Amino acid sequence: MAPTRSALDAALEPSYFIDSDHPRVIDFAVEAIGGEATEVGKAVALFYAVRDGIRYDPYRIDLSPEAMRASAALERGYAFCVPKAVLLAAAARVVKIPSRLGFADVRNHLTTERLRRLMQTDIFVFHGYTEFWLEGKWIKATPAFNATLCERFDVEPLAFDGRSDALLQQSDRTGHRYMEYLNDRGHFDDLPLEDLRRAFEEWYGLPAGSRAGDLEALFEDDAVQEGGAS
Repeated sequence: MAPTRSALDAALEPSYFIDSDHPRVIDFAVEAIGGEATEVGKAVALFYAVRDGIRYDPYRIDLSPEAMRASAALERGYAFCVPKAVLLAAAARVVKIPSRLGFADVRNHLTTERLRRLMQTDIFVFHGYTEFWLEGKWIKATPAFNATLCERFDVEPLAFDGRSDALLQQSDRTGHRYMEYLNDRGHFDDLPLEDLRRAFEEWYGLPAGSRAGDLEALFEDDAVQEGGAS
């Protein structure tokens, strides 16, 4: 069923986290789309700009409200999956493409042994992705892993054509299992930060009520190089 006009309007409005009215976000979106004229072309251009322009880094996670905004991801130049999805949604709203956030729990079969040991699991809760309203339907796009990181783990970088869902890869180039979707947490017009914090506390023993919610103490890794690891 098609969304109501009010639902699409909500998916176009700036919000606290999806701050599509921020000058930095506006400049990023306008530069990324270049001369693209169609909504599909703009969405594809924005996807690649976020995928490769913002480095994926799961070792420097700050769950404070100000750090989870789209503009903050641009300022830092690195982020984990959720702020990258937030940024992609914000950039889409700049160019008048309705967008929202989706979340799922996933199992990473290729996560590093050190990270698995520290987390006591290979399940990543509240993995974030973006949904665009394109050509009369919602299309999912996951801009998390930049191409450099994919090459490091021998995984084909995720492609997006604007017409079919681009979800995390199920296997690497050798056929080994990579990502497995376990649980759909739904979609939202803005980031449900308190829900995310509670999930992190439950799964990883993190202080959900802390101001920063910084994971560096848990995920500290002196071997992290370009792209981090997941």
